[in-house]
Amino acid sequence: MQPNSVFDLFAAAAGRNPDGPFLCVLPETAAAYGLEAGEIGYAEALARTRALSDAYARAGFGAGHRVGLLLENRPAFLYHWFALNRIGVSVVPINPDLRAAEIEYMIGHSEMVAAVAIASRRRDLETAAAAAGRAVQIIDPDGAPELLATPFQFVEPDADTECALLYTSGTTGRPKGCVLANEYFFVCGDWYANVGGLISLRENCERMITPLPLFHMNAMACSAMGMLRVAGCLTVVDRFHPKSWWNSVRKSRATVLHYLGVMPAMLMAAPPDPSDRMENVRFGFGAGVDRTLHAPFEQRYGFPLIEAWAMTETGSGAVISAHREPRHVGTNCFGRATPDVETRVALDDGSEAPVDTPGELLVRRSGAAPRYGFFREYLKDPEATAEAWAGGWFHTGDVVRRAADGSFHFVDRKKNVIRRSGENISAVEVESVLQQHPAIRQVAVVATPDAVRGDEVLALVTAHDEKLDEPATAQDIARFCLSRLAYYKAPGWIGFVRGIPLTGTQKIQRGALKELAQEKMDAGACHDLRALKKRTA
Repeated sequence: MQPNSVFDLFAAAAGRNPDGPFLCVLPETAAAYGLEAGEIGYAEALARTRALSDAYARAGFGAGHRVGLLLENRPAFLYHWFALNRIGVSVVPINPDLRAAEIEYMIGHSEMVAAVAIASRRRDLETAAAAAGRAVQIIDPDGAPELLATPFQFVEPDADTECALLYTSGTTGRPKGCVLANEYFFVCGDWYANVGGLISLRENCERMITPLPLFHMNAMACSAMGMLRVAGCLTVVDRFHPKSWWNSVRKSRATVLHYLGVMPAMLMAAPPDPSDRMENVRFGFGAGVDRTLHAPFEQRYGFPLIEAWAMTETGSGAVISAHREPRHVGTNCFGRATPDVETRVALDDGSEAPVDTPGELLVRRSGAAPRYGFFREYLKDPEATAEAWAGGWFHTGDVVRRAADGSFHFVDRKKNVIRRSGENISAVEVESVLQQHPAIRQVAVVATPDAVRGDEVLALVTAHDEKLDEPATAQDIARFCLSRLAYYKAPGWIGFVRGIPLTGTQKIQRGALKELAQEKMDAGACHDLRALKKRTA
């Protein structure tokens, strides 16, 4: 029977596995949050959620309302989400790293009527709500909501009811609010449970651990919905702790783990240990593993890292993953599209890119409903929604290349590509190499205009030592890069800065980065390394 809501999916899992564990709270996570460690069964979690949902209904919450969740990775996030979802309320997950102006924007843009927040952030939300000119009820995670001034009558939610409003990270501008219906989450769970191959999930016995934040679609939609579809156990840690990660994996008895690309790199930096092989882990699921570390990681730890591609906007409506061989390990491959997904790789003029030629990835769902499983729209931004879907295809902004066997290989975000003398240069690739230089604490790479070559590579660097010899260090960094990448990819300019502009999710804020780069260049504060860039072969 098709569920009407995410709550229905949760209740169905509890019905199939009432005595089984829904959540595992590890001692380290419990200590970080002041919670009780241990496992929380499905029946217990369902009872808590029903009671909470009844309290919201009595307070007048219902369809058409949005409620913010600033709860970090606590079990309360899932309880409040499912409780509100049961009565048709949409949730707005809030990144706990956001500060006043960012939260003020989110409150005003989403028009949330309430927010559930940990005590330490209550005042921040109150201040932001006042600045946004909105009356927002702040609810304690363990408390009860108060009666709303404008209560809504209960309306039975269905697959098309708005379930969540997730904000993009805003790497090139103000965050966009992605409206996600219940259907979006159903599709995520169904895909994960049924896609098969190396990432097949098993009923009533799977145990997944993730350090990724619940305010992102990866943990909220993929991990949580995947476990609900098979009535499995989810372990959500407060954050990634590289020194204790494997201990957490063992204690959770995880059979599946989720990762981001930075995690394998940090784990591989640790000295090898006889206990490295993870016998219980069947696979890791994620994106962005360094291609030079992919095979060594799998050999060392004994399980495959399944690279995948998706976006908040696409959900699992057009997910692509390397869940079947050949996975082309070490080539930035994220698999081949299934028959449910239609794809194009488009050049700048809109024509189809030849095999192994970089172009923008365009996707849609196969069949009569090309937006099935995707986000509904960008809230209050019909122009951006229409632009994203220009020509009936969703334009991802990701540059990929498609090999002869249909496998996709990630190149870079379209807006991060630097075009120098006809060569496309991935900012992310250059950043990953520069980050390995011992003098560099943080680095971001951006295009700067060049009269001869079109663009030149500019690296903005935050150094460990603020009193270093800048000219000498810049030369050393450039030579370091030249020894590891093609000459044209090395920075032709290097500027030293106190900090790199980042989003609330610690991604490089590309729009602000370009402004900072222009300021440094205009001030003559960058070191010219272009003479070092010479073709050697």
